[in-house]
Amino acid sequence: MDIVVKGRKTEVPERFRKHVAEKLKLDKIQKLDAKVISLDVEVSKEPNPRQADRSDRVEITLRSRGPVIRAEAAANDPYVALDLAAEKLEARLRKQHDKRHTRRGVRRLTAAEVPDHVPGAVTLNGNGGLVSEEESDGVPTKKIGSLEVKGEGPLVVREKTHVAAPMSLDQALYEMELVGHDFYLFVDSETKQPSVVYRRHAYDYGVIHLSTDQMVAQAQMAAAGGALGG
Repeated sequence: MDIVVKGRKTEVPERFRKHVAEKLKLDKIQKLDAKVISLDVEVSKEPNPRQADRSDRVEITLRSRGPVIRAEAAANDPYVALDLAAEKLEARLRKQHDKRHTRRGVRRLTAAEVPDHVPGAVTLNGNGGLVSEEESDGVPTKKIGSLEVKGEGPLVVREKTHVAAPMSLDQALYEMELVGHDFYLFVDSETKQPSVVYRRHAYDYGVIHLSTDQMVAQAQMAAAGGALGG
């Protein structure tokens, strides 16, 4: 694999290309990600004199069989910008590498074990109300497959509300790999729709976008109201 260095509206001197090869050591990168396909370095120049302290920008793009990893930095010198971007790239690669190795030795909890290990996990009774600790001991438990359900209601594992900035699909894939999950919920920056990216087979991924149909939503609410009223 070679490192491709290119300039956007600027010339890249040979001295800088040699510095890139010395800074981005392929053997070290391949130890952190053995499935690297390509490594691109793009250099650009900001002509605005008001941004002289950030006039040189370097963007490093690493493509592998997983998600694309990007690291960029800007400074008043291209060599400084390259050093900063290279540090960011190594940190992200190392974090991703550690996540993969950590996941291999971790056993996933069954649904029945979740309340004992997850703080804030609660159960619901048949009427949809919360079951207190005093009540839960006297509520009968039934097993449905691998899931133990107390009373007539389902088990609520945990509720979370996150404030998230819209992001691209590539960024969502990258974030999913970083947290080590099999799916990642995000707001698509292009469609502004709630979306989920998920892992399929090997290194294939899928994505689901949600859109709201007001007529369908109103019909469902009316049907639910009629059923409750009847």
